[in-house]
Amino acid sequence: MAKKKGKKMKRLYRSDDRLVGGVCGGIGEYYQVDPTLIRLFFVLFIFLTGIVLGILAYLAAWVIIPER
Repeated sequence: MAKKKGKKMKRLYRSDDRLVGGVCGGIGEYYQVDPTLIRLFFVLFIFLTGIVLGILAYLAAWVIIPER
């Protein structure tokens, strides 16, 4: 982990607890929340904003967030 002035900084990584790309698992680990809740919120996001936009957001996160 990176350090900043003696403190450990948390980093966002894709998780090994993955169903597709590990994005929701990584976000769950970062915020210390059950990844299942993140997945449920993401499915709601997909249906509320449009399927194509939601899938593009997931793919962008999959490319941007590094693997551990």
